[in-house]
Amino acid sequence: MKRRTVHHGAGAAPAASAVYAQRGLSLIELIVFIVIVSVALAGLLSVFNISAKASADPMIRKQALTVAEGMLEEVLSKDYENDPADPGNTSATLGCTINSPAPQCRPNTVLDRANYNDVDDYQTWNQGVVQLDGNPAPILGAYQVSVTVAGSVLDGLAGKQVTVSVSGGGETIVVRGFRANIQ
Repeated sequence: MKRRTVHHGAGAAPAASAVYAQRGLSLIELIVFIVIVSVALAGLLSVFNISAKASADPMIRKQALTVAEGMLEEVLSKDYENDPADPGNTSATLGCTINSPAPQCRPNTVLDRANYNDVDDYQTWNQGVVQLDGNPAPILGAYQVSVTVAGSVLDGLAGKQVTVSVSGGGETIVVRGFRANIQ
């Protein structure tokens, strides 16, 4: 097969194949491309930013849960009551701490914590996170711990329900335990 070449003369427009042979981008195409990529990248970065902020939430929740469980364990490790002669726990020694030779009967404070001897001593505890010596825990300073102790019956067994709430970092964690007077 023979190829035919058509000549249009000296002033004629170039053939269509010559226009397609030029490869590259015009300035307008390049600017449109940059704008589209910039908008897409901004969208992706905003999603990553939201995701990075939310990734700290599980850590805050875990810290609050650990503080709450630790406090609940501390309270439940104490005696049911400090006056065995008073099974209703209604005596004047309710909420008293050990102080030889007689208990101190006054509202308990964080400084008395080492002397707490029964679960009732923690009633109305409402403090920031403090160490056993009463000093604030520096890393956990944003948390607030509250404890309530209330008489309760569980499956016919009289006892005390201990509720520990830890608030901070936009989270509130509540854990409950039950302390019975089983000898």
